[in-house]
Amino acid sequence: MRHSLSFRRASGWLAAAAFSLSITAHAQPSDSAMRAALEAARNHQWTQIDEAAIRGHVLEGYVEYHRLRSRLPQAEPGQILDFIERHQGSPVADWMRGQAISRYGAAGRYGSLLAVADGVPSGTERQCHYYTALLGSDPQAAAEGGRELWHVGRSQPSACDTLFDHLRDSGEISEFDIWERMMLAWEQGETGLVSYLGRQLGSRWQEGRDAVERLQRSYADITRVPTCIGPECRGSGPLFAAAMHGFTRADTEAAMEAWRKIASHLPIEETHRHAIEEDLAFYSLVRGIEHNLGWVDDALPRIGTTRVLELRIRHALAQRDWADALDWLERLPDDSREDSRWQYWKARAHEQLGDAERAEVAYARAARERDFFGFAAADRIGRPYSLNLERSTFNADFRDQVDQWPTVQRTEALLRIGEEGLANSEWLHAAANATPREVRALADYAARRGWHARLVQTTIAAQLWDALDWRFPEAYREHFLHWGQQTGVDPYLLMGIARRESAYNPEALSPAGARGLMQLMPGTASLLSRQLGISDPGPYGVLDPELNIRLGSTYIRDMTDRYRGNRLAAAAAYNAGPGRVDRWLRDAPEEFDLFVESIPFRETRDYVQAVLSYRVIFESLANGGSSEGVSMLTRAEKTVRYDASMLARN
Repeated sequence: MRHSLSFRRASGWLAAAAFSLSITAHAQPSDSAMRAALEAARNHQWTQIDEAAIRGHVLEGYVEYHRLRSRLPQAEPGQILDFIERHQGSPVADWMRGQAISRYGAAGRYGSLLAVADGVPSGTERQCHYYTALLGSDPQAAAEGGRELWHVGRSQPSACDTLFDHLRDSGEISEFDIWERMMLAWEQGETGLVSYLGRQLGSRWQEGRDAVERLQRSYADITRVPTCIGPECRGSGPLFAAAMHGFTRADTEAAMEAWRKIASHLPIEETHRHAIEEDLAFYSLVRGIEHNLGWVDDALPRIGTTRVLELRIRHALAQRDWADALDWLERLPDDSREDSRWQYWKARAHEQLGDAERAEVAYARAARERDFFGFAAADRIGRPYSLNLERSTFNADFRDQVDQWPTVQRTEALLRIGEEGLANSEWLHAAANATPREVRALADYAARRGWHARLVQTTIAAQLWDALDWRFPEAYREHFLHWGQQTGVDPYLLMGIARRESAYNPEALSPAGARGLMQLMPGTASLLSRQLGISDPGPYGVLDPELNIRLGSTYIRDMTDRYRGNRLAAAAAYNAGPGRVDRWLRDAPEEFDLFVESIPFRETRDYVQAVLSYRVIFESLANGGSSEGVSMLTRAEKTVRYDASMLARN
């Protein structure tokens, strides 16, 4: 790194904090002036900025960022590097470097670009500018980076055009590379890019272009197109891999039949053959095509990917073929096999096959983990749940120092002037780059300030997985307890759902339009409001935390009523909808663990496991950090038949 990050050392933090204190000893710059100055800077209205009023303000660098950014690409690299040096520890330093790379690259100021770059930048557009800049000084690195950017099945930014043109002219990107990318684009449905790339190929690839055109009309013609595509048949692998990918997704049974006919005489590389067979095995298992199972079992030892092996295990579990499940479990890679989920199923298989000793060992290994299957394993052998709780404490003097850290001061100032998004960027930038002790101090500060969502994000950014008090704060606790009592719903289940849905961000908005702590769709919120006899909150009123919790609690109550009080099924319905859960129950195995494993949507499988394990954590924290007396599932939830009999209305 050209510039070390000052906040990686406590001395850097404290020296900067001392400087901050020296400023506050004088007249305080105005927050209102800074708010106006930042708005003016965004609009390039420099004459409206009261320079004297914001001089020395902790956010002065944000205004300077906009001013210097507006001078690009004319601003000189020395000015950029000076800004970056002075503002290390704030995201504005990284933003300025990225802006300079983009503007210098677009202007062709490649020497200036390389002067401010600090290694390969993030983002495709900036990487294209960077490698273009390297064409003169390090053509090998430029070629390697450019080829990597080339080999994707989607259109790249126009910033890449100069780089790609140069690499094609120099032969670093060959016709075969063009063909490979064309096949990747076809595989991803980028038909415009397919046509564009096809026009760049010479006459030697005409047979390949004809084959693509034919297969685009009918995948079934894959048994009738030439097997040797391009010079030395090098184009065959990419063509058949792309075609079989589309064919397998469209009609797995017909694709399997075609593959049996052509596989033995195709001149393709092993990587392409593996991709084709992995797809066939995956979709055969996902779609439950039983007469493909013999081929899948023969092919799996050479395919060997974890995602297909896991599907094969799940198929064996659905059939209650415990010996078969155990056999495939043993074929998982070591790191996957040690996962609590698979140790649990290994234990279940041994138990069902009468080997209590091996079952006990595997259950014990699974029970070391803090998750759904770890807790389920602990229940099986009568052990307390492993919370692995880690707590950090700080004395008052150190907390006073933390209060004065520049990143803390900037975050607080941004919040005071209504810049929530910038405050989050400032805070999480620090959390992602701080030392372990520093990031724990930041988390402690966020907890003291009641910044629940920011606290959770801090633990994620710093991977503080065992800091449960911070990962699962007592956010909106009184509302969860109140509305849980009012609706008769387990409040810790409500907490678990909110934590999974929004990570306690009351303004969370999903791509689908779900809103608030419990991620309610506006239409659902309207229906629930009518049910309760209250006014429709509309798309913004539903963001109110208490109302959101009230409506979400009502919906969960309706789901638990639908499934005779079963929280596991209710949680699945909250994520996937009750109609799907009704269908799954009608086709389900009878035991709770097999039902969870049989859920066809991975998102919902993971969701149910997370919510139920989170509720254990919330209840344990309310119990002083002990899991004594805490149970993930009630006895009824563990012993009931998970089938159509669970439905309140058959």
